[in-house]
Amino acid sequence: MKLWGTWRHTATSTEPHQKPDDEPDDRRDTAPDDRSGLETAYWETHDEELLNAGLAAIARRLPFLVASALRLAWQAGRRDTAVALAGNVLAGAFTVYGFVATSDVLTSLFAGGPTPGRVRDALPSLALLAAAATLRGALLTAATWAQARLKPQVERLAETRLLDLTTRVDLAAFDDDDFHNAMRRARDSGVPDTATVVETTIAALTATVGVASATAALGLLHPLLMPLLLLTALPAGWAAVRAGKLGYQAFYRLSAARRRKFMLSDLMAERQPAAEVRAFDLRDFLLAEYAKVAALEQRVQLDVARRRTAVKAGGDLLTGAATLGVYAALAALLAAGVIPLAVAGTAVLAIRTGQTSLAGLVQTLNRLYEAGLYFGDYLTFHALATTRTTPTAQAPTGTGVTPAAPARLARLTADHVTFTYPGADRPALREAAVTVARGEVIALVGENGSGKTTLAKLLAGLYHPQSGAIRWNGADITRLDLRGLISVIAQDHTRWPLTVRENILMGRPLDQARLAEAATAAGADEVVATLTHGYDSLLDRRFRGGHDLSGGQWQRIAVARGFYRDAELVIFDEPTSALDARAEHALFERIRKHADGRAIVLITHRLASVRYADRIYVLDHGRVTEQGTHTELMALGGLYAELYGLQAAAYRLDDHADHPHG
Repeated sequence: MKLWGTWRHTATSTEPHQKPDDEPDDRRDTAPDDRSGLETAYWETHDEELLNAGLAAIARRLPFLVASALRLAWQAGRRDTAVALAGNVLAGAFTVYGFVATSDVLTSLFAGGPTPGRVRDALPSLALLAAAATLRGALLTAATWAQARLKPQVERLAETRLLDLTTRVDLAAFDDDDFHNAMRRARDSGVPDTATVVETTIAALTATVGVASATAALGLLHPLLMPLLLLTALPAGWAAVRAGKLGYQAFYRLSAARRRKFMLSDLMAERQPAAEVRAFDLRDFLLAEYAKVAALEQRVQLDVARRRTAVKAGGDLLTGAATLGVYAALAALLAAGVIPLAVAGTAVLAIRTGQTSLAGLVQTLNRLYEAGLYFGDYLTFHALATTRTTPTAQAPTGTGVTPAAPARLARLTADHVTFTYPGADRPALREAAVTVARGEVIALVGENGSGKTTLAKLLAGLYHPQSGAIRWNGADITRLDLRGLISVIAQDHTRWPLTVRENILMGRPLDQARLAEAATAAGADEVVATLTHGYDSLLDRRFRGGHDLSGGQWQRIAVARGFYRDAELVIFDEPTSALDARAEHALFERIRKHADGRAIVLITHRLASVRYADRIYVLDHGRVTEQGTHTELMALGGLYAELYGLQAAAYRLDDHADHPHG
C-alpha cells in the first residue's frame, strides 16, 4: 500500500529502527492481522533482519552500501556529488584549523602582560579563525546545496530505471509471485530509499569528518586528550541506538495494525466504496473498527514515548557524568602542568563538537543500514528484470540485436503451442493450433478457464510458449518487431485517467479523419456527443471537470482505441460484455466490416455473435477440441453445439415467459 509505504519512510527518515533485545511480548497490543495467516508480505521481508541488526552487521555491510550509493550519485549528477563530498571533507579540514587557531587565541589572551597588548597579540589568530569559519561555512553551504540538488536527480534516475524495466519485461513475469514481490519491494521501498542511501552516506561522511576533525584537533593539542572524546561520546551514542531500537519496536508492533488502519481509511474516504458504505449503512461499523486500531496505535506510541524519554534521560545523566569525569581529567592535567589553560579550553570545545558528531554518526549508520537493505532490493530487481526482458523489447536499448521488420500479415499460425503460467501445476494451453489469415474473422470459444484469453495473448506476442511457436507468415514472432501491427481490445481494459482523445490515440499521432472513423466504428461517437467538452473531456471524476462513464461507454472507448491503431491483427476479447443487445449487434457488424484487409480474432461467450465467423475454435481445458464453421460444429454435435443449444434454450425460455399465451 502506498500510504503505508509513505508512513514507513516518514518514520525512518528521522531515526534508526531496531527492536531491543528485551522487548516484551505484549499480546495486548496485537491487532487483528489483515493478512489472514498468509506468508510474510513483501514489505516485511527485512523486518527480522532489522530487528536483530547490531553494529557489527552494520559495519560489515557498510562498504558495499557506501560504494553503491556513491556510484549511483555519480551517475545521477557528477558535479553535485563532487561538490557535496569535497565540501564536507574540506570543511572538516577548516574545523581542525579552527580548533588550533582557537588555542592560539586563548594562549594570547591568557598570557601575561597588559590586557590591550594581549588582545593585539590575539588579533592575527582571531582573523585567521574568522577566515577559517567563513570558509568552512561557505563550503558547508555549497555542500548542502549540492546535496539538495542531488536528491531529486537520484530519485528520478532510480525511478526511471525501474519503470524502464517494468515496461520491458515479458508479461509472464507479472504472473510470477517471486518476480512480482521483488518488483513491489523495489518500487515501494527500494526507489525511495535510493535517495535515502545517498543522503545518509553523505551524512555519515560528514559526521565521520566531524569526529575525525575533533580527534585530530585533540591529538594536535595533546595526545592524552584524544581518549576523552570517546569517553564523553559513548553515553550519547548508546542513547541514540537505544532510542532507535524503541522506535523500530513501535513500527514492528504496529505494522499490521497500520495497514488495516489505512485500508479502513480508504474504505471511508474513497469514491469507489462510498455507495456501498451508504447502501449497507457501514458507517458505524467502519468507524468502530477504525477506533479499535487507532486506540492500539495510540497506546503503543505512548508507551514507546515514555520508554524513549527514560532512555534519553538516562543517556543525558550518563553523558553528564562522563562530562564531569572529562572535566576532572582536564583539571588534573592542568594541575600537573601537562597542558596549559588555553589548550584545556580548546579541548572542551573540540570534545563537545566531536561528541555531537559521533552521536550523529551512530544514528546515521543505523539509518544507512536499514535504507541499504531496501536499496539492495532495488539492485537485485534490476538484475532480475534484465533477464526477463523480451528480445523485441530489448532491441531499442542498444543491445545490437534489431528484430526484423515483418511483411504485411498474410497468415498467423499458432503451431501446437503449450504454455504454463509461472507457479502453476498444469499448462493453461496444451498443443493448441489455430490459424487466421488476412481478411478472416476467427472466433475462440469455450467455458471459463478453457484458455481462450491465454491463447489470444500468445497470438499477440504478449506471452511466449514453452513449446511450439507463433508464426507470422511462417517466421517466429519472437524474432520480429510487431509493435504497432497488433491491436488488443482486452476484456479488462484500462480506464486511463486521460481525455477521450488521449484514450483513443494512446500516444499515436493525431489523424482527425481516422479518429472520427474509429469512434464511429466503435459507437464511441455517441459517447463523445454526451460529454460537455467532447474529445477534450477528462475521463476521471477525481479531477476538476472530470467525467465518469458507464461500463458500456468505457467499452466503446476501448474498442475505438483498437480500431484507431489500424493494425494488421486485431484481437477482441469479450468486446461486448458491458453492451446492451442493440449496441452488441451493431458492434459485431462493424467488426466484420473491419476485417477487410486485416485479420480478426474474436473471443466471446455470446455464441450467437460468432455464427458468421470464418472459423470457430472450441477450447476445453487448454486444448483445441473442435474447429470449423458454425454449421459444421452444430452438425458435429460436440461441446460447441451443446453450449449454443443452452444459450438458445435460455432465449426461448425468456420469450415464453414474456408471451405465456403465445
